[in-house]
Amino acid sequence: MTGATPRSPRLPPRFLVVSIWFVHRATYRLSGGRIGLWRPKQSFWGTMRLTTIGRRSGRERKAILAYYEDGPNLVTMAMNGWSEGEPAWWLNLQAHPDATVELPGRRAVRGRAAQGAEHDRLWARWRTLGDGLDGFATRRPSGTAVVILEPRTAPADVRRGQSGKGAVPSDSSRSPASRLAPNPRFSPATVTASEDPTACR
Repeated sequence: MTGATPRSPRLPPRFLVVSIWFVHRATYRLSGGRIGLWRPKQSFWGTMRLTTIGRRSGRERKAILAYYEDGPNLVTMAMNGWSEGEPAWWLNLQAHPDATVELPGRRAVRGRAAQGAEHDRLWARWRTLGDGLDGFATRRPSGTAVVILEPRTAPADVRRGQSGKGAVPSDSSRSPASRLAPNPRFSPATVTASEDPTACR
């Protein structure tokens, strides 16, 4: 029926989604960052590691997120695994918009929410990268922000690297780690992972 509200596809149990997040994060850490991030393709979303500043703690907080590229920008969604409530990384980013991402390679970015026609265009692009997007979105009646990470001029410590021993590698200096890449038709919900769910604010 035209205009009918989309029905949400079935999601795995929450404990399973959280377990997948845990395995993904652990694999990334144990591999020294060599496995767990991959670049997007035309019909396949990628994953990046986002570092924000905790809105209450003032400490660095990390999350692994699905994304795609829109010109120079990186586009992700604040969908919290399609559960209600805003993910901590997005609350942090709203409080402190400047952040960094690893793709692999490090990039200084500034985050904002897409609005109006821009939101609609970017949402439509997400729709081509996985089945059931509009149905999943019905699980979040308050709405799901499409988050744009725009390039910014990196501060000196980011350009040099935290150790101060040289420049941070560019995006092309390391080959993408394509292992652990899930089915491209599956929702990116299972790869949106808080680095530390118990202390992320």
